Amino acid sequence: MEIAILIPCYNEALTIGNVIDDFKHELPKAKIYIYDNNSRDDTAIIAKAHGAIVRRENRQGKGFVVRSMFRDIDADCYVMVDGDHTYPAPFVHQLIKPIESNEASMVIGDRLSNGSYTKENKRKFHNFGNSLVRRCINLLYKSDVHDIMTGYRAFNRLFVKSMPVMSPGFEIETEMSLHALDKRFPIKEIPIDYRDRPDGSESKLNTLGDGFKVLIKIFSLFKEYRPFLFFGLFSFLFLVLGLLVGLPVILEFIQTSYITKVPSAILATGLITIAMLTFSCGLILDTVISSNKKNYELELNRIIESCEGYQNE
Repeated sequence: MEIAILIPCYNEALTIGNVIDDFKHELPKAKIYIYDNNSRDDTAIIAKAHGAIVRRENRQGKGFVVRSMFRDIDADCYVMVDGDHTYPAPFVHQLIKPIESNEASMVIGDRLSNGSYTKENKRKFHNFGNSLVRRCINLLYKSDVHDIMTGYRAFNRLFVKSMPVMSPGFEIETEMSLHALDKRFPIKEIPIDYRDRPDGSESKLNTLGDGFKVLIKIFSLFKEYRPFLFFGLFSFLFLVLGLLVGLPVILEFIQTSYITKVPSAILATGLITIAMLTFSCGLILDTVISSNKKNYELELNRIIESCEGYQNE
């Protein structure tokens, strides 16, 4: 099985050499791809010196890098890992095993279950953000994924070639998890150890800025993937508000056959109308999404055939 190690990099000169050497030791026959995302240090030079295949992505953002990786690289198994030396390479064998045995299309390196991320990570807001995102997505999809935002994953060819990457930045991990859950790809989690960045290496993740982008991404994908539930919640909210405002008006009319609270009657009518329109939007978009899912399944069959053709070659 042909294995590709995908390492997106931005200013990782301090650690990238060790990452490449570690994975070459674990998987000597795997091809290691470094995608340099406009680094201002010697990341690309060091990566090439250590034997990696170095390519460049000029559009700034991890999402753009992953999009190019998924489009450009052909393999049977893909392992994506950060270039900051926080993910131990020996766990790669456990990650690729479910791909080899066709048990999973995406394997997640779970940093959270064994507590190593909480122990090693010094940025407390990151722990809070991970927990918040995990709870939101598991609630949305009634799933039980432990680590939504890990940067250590393995994929099969079908997943990589059938995923439309839309995120420009660090929201990409959340998008991959949501895509796998929504399209019902088999997912497996492997508990792994996590170690904090070495001294002198700085995280590129902006806790507040990128955290806000992730939440916006969840909100956006919730609207796109589950429109009936999304608009149904808003419809219910407007309906309740309309009834609360309009109930006194209705009671007054029943008792006196007159309406003196005209502004309240107009507001209640408007809120109920908005609730009905919102509910209608949800129904229409849910039908559209259902049709798109059917088309996606048909397209998936074509991709499966191309993947089998690639393996036969």
